[in-house]
Amino acid sequence: MKKISSILLLGCALASFVACIATEEPDNVIQNPSEVVPDELLFSETFTESDKIFANPERGFYKHYDCLSSSASPLTVSAVQTERVKNNVTLFYTGHYLTEFVKSDISEKYLQLFRTNMQALRDGGAKCLLRFAYTNNQSKKPWDASPEWVARHIEQLKPIIQEYSDVILCFQSGFIGVWGEGYYTDNFFFDPQTPEEHKLRKEVIDAMLDAIPADRQVALRTPMFKKNMYADSYTDTLTLATAYDGSAKARICAFNDCFGASSDDYGTFNGSKSREYWKKDTRYTLMGGETCGISDYCKCKQSMKDLEDYHWTYLNQGYNADVLSRWESEGCMNDVKRRLGYRLSLVEVSTSKAPAAGEAYRVKFDIKNSGFAAPANPRAVELVFVDGSGNKTVYKLKDVDPRYWFAGQTNTVDVAVTLPKGAAGKCAMYLNLPDPRETIHNNPLYAVRLANEGVWDSETGYNKIAEFTL
Repeated sequence: MKKISSILLLGCALASFVACIATEEPDNVIQNPSEVVPDELLFSETFTESDKIFANPERGFYKHYDCLSSSASPLTVSAVQTERVKNNVTLFYTGHYLTEFVKSDISEKYLQLFRTNMQALRDGGAKCLLRFAYTNNQSKKPWDASPEWVARHIEQLKPIIQEYSDVILCFQSGFIGVWGEGYYTDNFFFDPQTPEEHKLRKEVIDAMLDAIPADRQVALRTPMFKKNMYADSYTDTLTLATAYDGSAKARICAFNDCFGASSDDYGTFNGSKSREYWKKDTRYTLMGGETCGISDYCKCKQSMKDLEDYHWTYLNQGYNADVLSRWESEGCMNDVKRRLGYRLSLVEVSTSKAPAAGEAYRVKFDIKNSGFAAPANPRAVELVFVDGSGNKTVYKLKDVDPRYWFAGQTNTVDVAVTLPKGAAGKCAMYLNLPDPRETIHNNPLYAVRLANEGVWDSETGYNKIAEFTL
C-alpha cells in the first residue's frame, strides 16, 4: 500500500473545519454483505503491525497537573500541545484542590479556573483524569469537608463536568481523604469494612455518577470499595451481558496509585479474592494510576504480567522515578508505552475486486488489539469513501463497538456499502475511529491511529485501508 505523506497534526484547523466534514450516508450500509458480494469476488491484502510509539487518545502515560485553590496557574493550550509533541501524551491528571472552600461554596473565580483548564484540554487535543480533593498534605488539616459540603460542591461542579465531559476519560473518586484517595479522613468512616460503614462514601460516589454523563465511569481506589458499595461479593463481577448496561456497577472503574509497591500494593488489596475481582472487572472498565515505590513486585517481568492481568490504560509519567528507571534499565519501558490501553492494528483487509459507482462495495477487515485493554469509552466506527474529486461519503457502522475489541484478540468487521453514483477517478476507502461526541468528533487529534505503517493521515484522522479506480 502506498505510504501517506506526513501532514501537520493541526492541519484541519478551525478556519477550514467545514471543508473537513463529509457527507453522511448512514443508511447505505448493507446487511448480509457476503450475499451481495461473495467471498470469491474479494481481493485481500495483509498488514503488519509496526513497533512505533505514537500518541493516541484516551490511553498512555499522563502528565500530572495540580490546581490549588490558594495559588493556581491555569492549564494552557500550549502546555497540552507540548506534551503531545514531546512525550506522546494525550492525558492529564488534573487534581483540583478545594482547600479554601471546606466550609463554603466554591468561588466563581475557582469555578472559572476549572472551566479554563477543561477548555485548554479540549483545544489542545487531550483528555483528563479528573479528581477533586481538599488537601495534598497529610500534615495539614482539615483533610476533607463534611458530607453536606461535599454534596454541595459536586452540585456546583456538575454543570461544568457535564459541559466538558467529552474531555474526561474518567472521574476519579476524590473528595474524601488526603489527595482524595479515601484514606486519611476527618468526616467519613475511617478504614470502613462493611457496606454500612461505606454508606456516606457511597452517597458521594452516587452524586459523582449523577454529575457525569452515563457513558463515563467513576474510579474507586480499591476493589474493597466497589465490593462494599456496589457488589454482593468478590465473585459479583461484570460480564459480557452486564458490561456497559448503564448501571452503577458497570460505571465503577478502578485506580491504583501504588502499583507494584508491595505484595498488596500498600493496602490496595486485602487478599487473592480482591485481586481476582479486579482482574475480571477491569476487562470492561478503566484501570490506571501510578507507581509509588521500588520493590521486588515492580520488576519488568512481574509488572508486564500485572499490566496485562489488570488491563491497564494509563500511568503517571513522572512518578515513581525509581520504578520508571527500573523499567528503562530492564528493557520493558517502550513496550509499556506501546501497550497501555488499546493498540489496534490491521491484520488483513478484503475488498470487492471490481467496485463500481452506485453499487455494493464490500469491506471486510481483521483488527488486532495488542494493548493491555480495550477502549473503555464509546468510540464511533466509520468508513469514509473519497472519490477522485475529493468528495467524501461517511458510512457509520452503528453496530460495531470497539469497547468489545478486547486485549489479545483479533476481531472481524464485515460490511457492504453502496458507493455514490457518479463517483469516478482514483478513490480510497478509510477506516475512521473518531470520538463520538459532536464537540470533538471532527478533530483528528481525538481519532484513533492504527499501528500500521503507511495508513495514517494526520490531517483527517483517517486510516487508509484500500485504494481503487472507478
